[in-house]
Amino acid sequence: MTQHRLVIGFVPLLDCAPLVVAAEKGFAAAEGLELELVRETSWANIRDRLIVGHFDAAHMLGPMPIASTLGIGHLKVPMIAPMALNLGGNAITVSASLWSSMQRHGAYPGADPIIQGAALQRVVRERARAAAGPLSLAMVYPFSAHNYELRYWLAASGIDPEEDVLLSVIPPPLMVDALRSGQIDGFCSGEPWNSLAVAGGIGRIVTGTSAIWRQSPEKVIGMRAEWADNHMPETAALVRAVHRASLWCDAQESHSELADLLAQPRFVGVSADIIERGVSGKMVFAPGSAPIEVPDFLAYANGWATFPWASHALWFYTQMVRWKQLTASDGAAAAARATYRPDLYRRALQPLGLSLPSSDLKSEQPNAMGSTETGFFDGKIFDPGDIDGYLKT
Repeated sequence: MTQHRLVIGFVPLLDCAPLVVAAEKGFAAAEGLELELVRETSWANIRDRLIVGHFDAAHMLGPMPIASTLGIGHLKVPMIAPMALNLGGNAITVSASLWSSMQRHGAYPGADPIIQGAALQRVVRERARAAAGPLSLAMVYPFSAHNYELRYWLAASGIDPEEDVLLSVIPPPLMVDALRSGQIDGFCSGEPWNSLAVAGGIGRIVTGTSAIWRQSPEKVIGMRAEWADNHMPETAALVRAVHRASLWCDAQESHSELADLLAQPRFVGVSADIIERGVSGKMVFAPGSAPIEVPDFLAYANGWATFPWASHALWFYTQMVRWKQLTASDGAAAAARATYRPDLYRRALQPLGLSLPSSDLKSEQPNAMGSTETGFFDGKIFDPGDIDGYLKT
């Protein structure tokens, strides 16, 4: 079989796993692909190298292809996402000092994000009265689920992300050092960087973002639309290979081997026991505390985690509008929706005889703590058929 070589960029996070497994466990080779995985430190590097053609495809934040297609924050380069890589996998972590202040106001490990948010809101007001200056919180990229989930939680907790705190961008592998040095008071990032902060004694996990939005969208495979148009067979082969790899990643019996694989310096480069916390969803929220099983913390395949829901793209679009990164328009909404390509996903997986989602859109309903329903912690509903109505709530 002829092997087609694809160069794919990634950032060291647990959700690069399906790409790593596709390359290392033979799933790509079975589809006639040779994957060269190139590790990068920052999402800006991933964006730039994909734009100029150094990469054929990349491990990307869900909103990144949308921002590139719309030309906000950087160059306007049409991109697509033919499949997702995971759901969830992020958390919000704060310094030991800030956590101590939050505990005085009712926070505790594993609590509902409503309780944690109320505690943080009281700390923010307390600091304002004392003229202590705003807290500094970091996320990984302006066009990221991390930015939007962090802002969503803050705003729902009565904290204005624009006025009450300082938000900055720091690449995921640098988050722990920034927290250790006191440059930031907390961050929202993917695993394993939250668990590494806890293991080092400098951080406390406030909440997994799966508690803010259960089965929330995260990473995708992104590629330039022009490249995809010229490489449809390779794109379909990549989707099939990564789909099979995602099933392997989600199997409980694979978790130990997956953690060992990702622990290699050329991939994530963090100890396997730290990695396995996020992979298994058994998170340690504070140093010395017992692991807490977090429902749906990270899914590689379960719940159709790899399906590129157009409704996810539309929710990201609403957040770009909400936080004034973009002016609302029917054209922009249509372009955002068209960036996610469930048609290519279905076409690629059709030979496997799978029962795939028949719709490109799904509503997100409220999710109470302990519920098995997907959706938001604050009772809000997202109906992709009523974008204008959602933006008014």
